[in-house]
Amino acid sequence: MWSRDMTVRRLLRLTAAIAIAGLAAGCFEPLYGEKTVGGGSAVRDALASVDVVQITAPKGSALSRIAVETRNQLVFELTGGGGAAPPTHRLTIQLVPTGATVILDPVTLRPEFNNFGLDASYTLTEIASGKSVVTAIANTLVTYNAPGQQQRFARARALRDAETRASKLIADQIRSRLASYFVAGT
Repeated sequence: MWSRDMTVRRLLRLTAAIAIAGLAAGCFEPLYGEKTVGGGSAVRDALASVDVVQITAPKGSALSRIAVETRNQLVFELTGGGGAAPPTHRLTIQLVPTGATVILDPVTLRPEFNNFGLDASYTLTEIASGKSVVTAIANTLVTYNAPGQQQRFARARALRDAETRASKLIADQIRSRLASYFVAGT
């Protein structure tokens, strides 16, 4: 009889746990869902209404290419490849690149592995009121291989690929922070 009593208790506990999980599942809202639980517009619509201002950089410099790459990636991340909505917010970004050698070849003393870093300070401003609602900094560090002394074009291409990866990571961080703002309001 004792084992039958324990089986019934376990079955009741399991049933209660499943019922609580079912009730809690109704509270879940996907971050990029179509509509909110309250019936308001989705985060995707709010992100599509962000106007990304051209990132200033000296013309003809490597930073100029990185700035264009970062802005293009961010616009794609915010709109999902579709058209932008009428702007309600304006995003301004300033980029600062950094670089460092990680490993030197012991024979030639040429760099083999380098780091490329990109720091972005950005501000999201509400257009209607002119009030700054989000001010933050995004950082990334990408390591790339700078092959031997005879491969200078491969070294240049490795740096360019690292810059592209860094700009994509920065755009992803900014999109995530803006999505957090539009969901939580902070």
